[in-house]
Amino acid sequence: MLELISDGFRKAQDILQGKVVIQEKHIEDAVKEIRLSLLEADVEFHVVKEFIDHVKEKALGEIVHTKVAHGGKKMKVSPENHFVKICYDELVGLMGPVDTSLKFGGRAVNAVMMVGLQGSGKTTTTAKIARFSQEQGRKPRMVAADICRPAAIEQLKVLGNRLDIPVFHAPGKTPPQICRDAMEAAQFKGCNVVLFDTAGRTIVDDTLMQELEDIKAATNPENILLVVDAMIGQESVNVAREFDRRLDLSGFILTKLDGDARGGAALSIKEVTKKPVKFLGMGESLDRIEEFRPEGLASRILGHGDIVGLVKDFEEVMDEKKAEEDAEKLLRGDFTFDDFLKQLKVMKKMGSLTDIIGKLPLGQFGLPQGVKVDDREIVWVEAIINSMTTHERDHPDCLNDSRINRISRGCGQPRQKVVELIGRFKTMRQIMQGLGMGKKKVLGKLGVNPSIANALEKGAPRPPKKNLVDLKRRKDKKKAAKKAKKRNR
Repeated sequence: MLELISDGFRKAQDILQGKVVIQEKHIEDAVKEIRLSLLEADVEFHVVKEFIDHVKEKALGEIVHTKVAHGGKKMKVSPENHFVKICYDELVGLMGPVDTSLKFGGRAVNAVMMVGLQGSGKTTTTAKIARFSQEQGRKPRMVAADICRPAAIEQLKVLGNRLDIPVFHAPGKTPPQICRDAMEAAQFKGCNVVLFDTAGRTIVDDTLMQELEDIKAATNPENILLVVDAMIGQESVNVAREFDRRLDLSGFILTKLDGDARGGAALSIKEVTKKPVKFLGMGESLDRIEEFRPEGLASRILGHGDIVGLVKDFEEVMDEKKAEEDAEKLLRGDFTFDDFLKQLKVMKKMGSLTDIIGKLPLGQFGLPQGVKVDDREIVWVEAIINSMTTHERDHPDCLNDSRINRISRGCGQPRQKVVELIGRFKTMRQIMQGLGMGKKKVLGKLGVNPSIANALEKGAPRPPKKNLVDLKRRKDKKKAAKKAKKRNR
């Protein structure tokens, strides 16, 4: 995700790295790399120009001075880090301020009108927003207002059944009539939110826009959300501009951002329309929708990951008490293959492995960003672990050659893959055990909250306390040696 943009910022940081004195030429070279990457990522030209101008202005005005004021004192900072901070602030400002709220209230039944082009993921996103409103304590109902696309109605019904959310459809009626009838019927069914899955087109045409305007006039929806495919690049800005002109949008939902290496739409669309990005669609699974956080996206672009977003994902799928227990086991070195398998299942619920890795601050450790991981890797890992006996899972050190060969035959995977997995597991266990012995600095660098680090520290094994008698003897010896020196003088 966003690899093209991130690449430009990495090159800019490389140019400034190690510089004691920053000259104008260095800044010019750095912003040149950023400009090229933004344009290549399909960020709108005027947005790029304005962003670069702001960064240059602040960098030339401040970064030359390697001291900044903090707490009444002048503190030295690296020019590279100061430049990164400037870029981060500008990125957040470009995509924010954020407003992820949906308007509810005033009427017994509130309406959310979902609009967009064909192929943007509008129907799936409608179901995701319905699920989101359900989690907020509301009673949603989805409305099949797309009578043009074959199987659109059936698709929405299937999604509704999976979520246990009713779907309204009125055969033989026009989309405005369907939406108006849905509003009237919702009250009798005890629903207080209706979501219109409207028709899309391959292009923005007058027929489409007139139909959407008629639906708006018939229902007066509180929210009109444009679902935008991030992979169409700069064209998404043109689409957003036209929809906003005709419908006065409430905001945007960007889809397929997890599969787009460019991601220019994320940086352009709000700046051009002045309407907020409210949600990000991060996969086909119905729980893979995130409230938009410009801070998290800016941090990922700069190679610092998004620990806050990762923790949120984790909290959604993991019991807090169970997580604490697993963390303690891991840091004690008691982590088994069974525990490892459970964690894999949790990760699968959190989304794609690529997205999870993208939220880790790999860039801070000199590791490559934009790593692509095949989710099918989990399948063969699970197969290997399931081919182990209970004793082998609990005692990985017992896995000798004959056991490895048997496991390989049992799971249908090459022997080398079994050996590779065992090696990775043991390495991970050793590292985590080392963290548990008191290396909180490493946890801090990973972005772990200090209070959490302290809690983990408490759960980790402590080195045995030194014998107090031995300590007293050593002190007595030192005192005796000092007295002897004085006497000899």
